[in-house]
Amino acid sequence: MSKCAIKEFFMNKNEKENNDFLETPLRRSDSGSSHRKVSPHSRRRKICAALLVVVLVAFYGAGVYVHGLLGAAEKTLNKTYQKTNVKKLRNVSQVLKEKKPFSILLLGTDTGDLGRSDKGRTDTIIIATINPETKRATLTSIPRDTQVKVSGDSSAYEKVNAAYTSGGTTAAVKTIQNTLHIPLDFYLLVNMGGLRKLVDAVGGVTLTPLLTFSYSDANVTKGKTVKLNGKEALAYSRMRYTDPEGDYGRQKRQKQVIEAIVNKLLSVTSLSNYQKILNTVQSNMQTDLTYDDMITIETNYKAAAGSIKSYVLKGEDATIDGLSYQVASATEKKKVSDRIRKELGLSASTETFVDQIGGSSTTTNSSTTTGSSYGTYSNGSTSNYGTGTNGTGTSGSTYSPGGGGYSNNGY
Repeated sequence: MSKCAIKEFFMNKNEKENNDFLETPLRRSDSGSSHRKVSPHSRRRKICAALLVVVLVAFYGAGVYVHGLLGAAEKTLNKTYQKTNVKKLRNVSQVLKEKKPFSILLLGTDTGDLGRSDKGRTDTIIIATINPETKRATLTSIPRDTQVKVSGDSSAYEKVNAAYTSGGTTAAVKTIQNTLHIPLDFYLLVNMGGLRKLVDAVGGVTLTPLLTFSYSDANVTKGKTVKLNGKEALAYSRMRYTDPEGDYGRQKRQKQVIEAIVNKLLSVTSLSNYQKILNTVQSNMQTDLTYDDMITIETNYKAAAGSIKSYVLKGEDATIDGLSYQVASATEKKKVSDRIRKELGLSASTETFVDQIGGSSTTTNSSTTTGSSYGTYSNGSTSNYGTGTNGTGTSGSTYSPGGGGYSNNGY
């Protein structure tokens, strides 16, 4: 694949020094056979650098080749491997072997960033599907304030970005799977604090700001091209409160920064610069993709570079118990689920989708009120689009389910 083709893949415009993760290399076990072995000679011919930054760069694809770094790349990526406690819903080894569409949950957290010492929250959540048959990749963003039932959490509801804080990647994967009734074949977690180090490793990035603002280390003017260092790029990609588009605007700027990084990666040729990139990856990435998986994906899934389409799980603003949420309807969840499953070659789920708070009014006091409880959207028949039932709940705290729940079955 030429550099021009790689750049076209990443820049598709059709649609809009501390290790913070576990370093022990574990191996994935699932119901399938072991991975196909790739010969050392083949590996030496081409290494996928996008899968060195897999999805910070692979958020938008794969395909930058690096020569002469086989040993360093494989050693680095093996150290980023960390499986979850989630049982695979599909035989992922077989999926890749047969060149079938696959999914990957992309998570961007802020561990260790801006002085934080805790696990952080996943403020960037994207479900990617890669389909070599249709020659298409899709990216579905889940706004961080989306209200969900977090797997393993006793709370009635939470923001989706709290799942990782609550139970790590296991809870994050389970929560998304249970909310949308989709199989997530892999996950990839990137520490957004590592974004700063990555930008510095490539010598800074050049971009044209989408709006004028001053935030932390970033002072930018709309339309005025500027070169940003790591701290400035991180601040530029994080700000949302003065953006009229809020979290959606921030997602656009994050994508813009990633595209700028890709441009620099395509121009970096020295071994020393790539070693800096490898060092950054090792400290700031965690995934259950093995090195062999990455080589297989690079070999078998290039065709998916033909088209990239972006989507968002849409919700409505709601203030609940003093906190702001995005509440996606059962209808919206089903629409997103159906689209993702179709991209994966799967039929629509027969599970029930829920409206987390239905039509109830919400206040910050503890008075009892009567309103709609969790509405449901059932796919039991083409006309059975269930509605929320009336129930009594405590306003601003707990909502009583009016039907339908989560299940891991039926994938």
